[in-house]
Amino acid sequence: MYAGDLDSVVRQQADALPTEAINPFRELRALLETPLEWSALNLDSPKANLLTQALGGRGLAVYLVLDEQRGVYIVRIDWLS
Repeated sequence: MYAGDLDSVVRQQADALPTEAINPFRELRALLETPLEWSALNLDSPKANLLTQALGGRGLAVYLVLDEQRGVYIVRIDWLS
């Protein structure tokens, strides 16, 4: 399992998410605890540690995987409203 953390800006972004984004964001947090379906942001470098995950079809999260620390650090959330 990986421990998850949020950047201070992401905390503000998460607090400002609309109601329909809350469940996809919670699902993302649960998904990031286990590195099964992570997708690379840079397809030319699939082993990169900066990754993305779709949020409910209307959002995107960017996160950094720190394998040695077994941690995941969410650095950005975008939501189309």
